[in-house]
Amino acid sequence: MVEEIKKSIRDVPDFPKEGILFRDITTLCKDPAMFVRTVDLMAHRYLDKEIDVVVGIEARGFIVGAALAYKLGAGIALVRKPGKLPHKTHKENYELEYGTDTLEVHTDAVEKGQNVIIADDLLATGGTAEAVCKLVEQMGGNIVECSFIVELDDLKGRDKLTPHPVYSLIHY
Repeated sequence: MVEEIKKSIRDVPDFPKEGILFRDITTLCKDPAMFVRTVDLMAHRYLDKEIDVVVGIEARGFIVGAALAYKLGAGIALVRKPGKLPHKTHKENYELEYGTDTLEVHTDAVEKGQNVIIADDLLATGGTAEAVCKLVEQMGGNIVECSFIVELDDLKGRDKLTPHPVYSLIHY
């Protein structure tokens, strides 16, 4: 089943810049059967974990996170770029290949002691997910796992997420 899901992901060469092979999950998302299988496989891991909140990372992580939250009967919290959330926020800076960026989450998105899954479409270098882990820890959340549809193994992003467990459905 995982191989079928993998085949539904489109490869886009030279995006967003030359030499990059972009793994585009929009083709997976538009196929109802593949999307349902993907969410079901991911959610199955957490059925007995009493997940309180799924934290979705802008923007494709909102798709994955909302679907997981619905399936698990959990809440969804959104992590966004600066200035997009209307209430008080925690901020975390993180490193990019060519500089830094910032992510924000509402200060009340996760309560102390809540069980949390951090969800996104893809794990590459791990900088974004690492920043989100710091935000969740700052609020006192218990990170059960960082969950991704796709992981680019050569970029070793999971190393930045230690000591948190990482699950990726598909590996490239």
